[in-house]
Amino acid sequence: MKLKKIILAVGFMTAPLAAWAVGDMPDWIKAPTYDCATCHRVGTKLVGPPWKDVAARYRGQAGAEAKLMEKVRKGGKGNWDKVTGGVPMSPHPNISDADLKKVLGFELSTAK
Repeated sequence: MKLKKIILAVGFMTAPLAAWAVGDMPDWIKAPTYDCATCHRVGTKLVGPPWKDVAARYRGQAGAEAKLMEKVRKGGKGNWDKVTGGVPMSPHPNISDADLKKVLGFELSTAK
């Protein structure tokens, strides 16, 4: 019984932190619709690179959206190894083109 109380106490203490951690992602991007916030934040590194850094890297590049769509769909590694420590991005082949364009539109807008 004592262990249950400890587990509940830890859960109640960490829940606000979990909510804060995804606080820079708009609600429409958060799970269960998309799993972006599992590895990314807008302005800080979690597992993957911050979206502001991705947006800055691709700012002004012709075809940036198409490149990022392919990267998100196929997943992979190598482009951000210094940030991720070599952790690969999982593939996301089932996001519709319209939904992926909406997410990437937001992501690319964060470079401002």
